Amino acid sequence: MTLGEKLSKCRKEYNYTQEQLADILGVSRQSISKWESDIAYPETDKLVKMGKLFECSMDYLLNENVTEKQDTRPTEKESTWDIFKKQFHERKSEKMVFGMPLYHIGKNAHGFFAVGLKARGVFSIGFMSRGIVSFGMFSLGVISLGILSLGLISVGMLSAGLLAVGSISLGFFAVGAVSVGLISFGALSVGCFSTGALAVGKYVAVGDHAYGIIAIGKSVAEGSVYSHIGDLTTADIPTVIEWLDANVPSWLGWASQIFKFYIQ
Repeated sequence: MTLGEKLSKCRKEYNYTQEQLADILGVSRQSISKWESDIAYPETDKLVKMGKLFECSMDYLLNENVTEKQDTRPTEKESTWDIFKKQFHERKSEKMVFGMPLYHIGKNAHGFFAVGLKARGVFSIGFMSRGIVSFGMFSLGVISLGILSLGLISVGMLSAGLLAVGSISLGFFAVGAVSVGLISFGALSVGCFSTGALAVGKYVAVGDHAYGIIAIGKSVAEGSVYSHIGDLTTADIPTVIEWLDANVPSWLGWASQIFKFYIQ
């Protein structure tokens, strides 16, 4: 095999396009094409760089009689991380969507589909991830899933968003073990309209222990205008609705309607 044939074979094995390899080596795509066609030959420093990149010896690249690539890495047992790094070669689609590569896999990935340690895209997965749909340890997106998550719809251990679900959640609508929101559901729940084992509501609280203007609790209910211990009966519901209409401001009327639907 000629040098050009070997370079072409190695490049394809590692899923690089000619343009991507050119960017790594700091040369033009035309140079890569000429090398692979044996029209021109790379400089020594570029050969050394490709040897390291493709994990092969100079003897393999330059000697046409050597057809099997010799692995130049140490022979000790590889760790899981080493195996991961071996497989995690940067890859980028040449096809563009909305001015971005269709997919990009790399340390710093930016594409329609992006996967990397840092990822930005319409759909992104990464340690730090930003996207319309985002998955990551630290995640930011319209729909966001992560350990620390921020988004319009957010799910995470620590979650904040319009709709937030998490162990600790903060949102317009919040659901979590510890939950804070305009409408809040949680073991410990704080909000304007709150439901939980321990519920604290500015207007309404429903739970085992409930504290609010309107408080409905199984064990404890402390309400400044209305308190009820135990489950609401059909006869109690009109009274609660009357107190809601009298105490909840008009701009929160929609939230009041949700709560009315909840208790009926």
